[in-house]
Amino acid sequence: MLNRPLNAPQSNRMGTGRKLTGILLGLAVAAAPATAYASPLLENHATATQYQNKVLAPAATGLDDPAKKEIAMKIVSSAENSSLDWKAQYKYIEDIDDGRGYTAGIIGFCSGTGDMVDLVELYKTRKPGNVLQKYLPALHDVDGSDSHAGLDPNYTKDWKTAANDSVFKAAQDSERDRVYFNPSVSQGKSDGVGVLGQFMYYDAIVMHGDGGDSTSFSNIRKRALTKAKPPAQGGNETTWLNAFLDARVWAMKQEEAHSDTSRVDTAQRVFLRNGNLNLNTPLDWKVYGDSFHIS
Repeated sequence: MLNRPLNAPQSNRMGTGRKLTGILLGLAVAAAPATAYASPLLENHATATQYQNKVLAPAATGLDDPAKKEIAMKIVSSAENSSLDWKAQYKYIEDIDDGRGYTAGIIGFCSGTGDMVDLVELYKTRKPGNVLQKYLPALHDVDGSDSHAGLDPNYTKDWKTAANDSVFKAAQDSERDRVYFNPSVSQGKSDGVGVLGQFMYYDAIVMHGDGGDSTSFSNIRKRALTKAKPPAQGGNETTWLNAFLDARVWAMKQEEAHSDTSRVDTAQRVFLRNGNLNLNTPLDWKVYGDSFHIS
């Protein structure tokens, strides 16, 4: 939630083979006679082998891989919407009495936290004269509060109408990626964590945003850094992710609305304990007592 005010969480409604080959090749060369170093045949073979291994080595998969991204959307939706059908949430909108006004759409854009008005502004840019454009003055006015002034009584109805428009759906996708998904995946890759770690970052930024307060994503990460180091800094990935989840749980417990930490305890911790750092299917987890499965 890069545009979200401080401490504005979401609703809880809801290449190893190539390296090994290189080592074995180096040992073979080291054991050979000195004359072997000058052998063009050996040099050509080594070059060809290294090239072949470089070409054939599987590319590292990130959460931005389409199949992994789909899994991420489903897991977040299980916590945000109690459903794996995240695409059914474009039309979702209600006030859940968390002080952030209306919560809506696939990632819980909020009228009181800046990301909803940014979304509707984008929709206006892409489709001038759309059904939500007339609410932009009111959305700017209520930003930072839980007020519905200028939105009721027809805003929720018009939101659901807009959700039938492919342009509005694409705008929701774009803002989700720009504000939440892409920054978390980028930070995960910088930290050297795999798909699961990138997902943990994404889920955290969805709920906590990335402001300057102690419970924002960046400060959750800083809190974890006092206990462990990410792989990019020489740390163990599992140790780091446990430290990150510890810091995440602390942040969740700072606000009553998110004091139920099951989306960490009975979901992300489960994947981590199973050593599923690549978030491979099948996946089984629970959120708020509900069981979910992806085959």
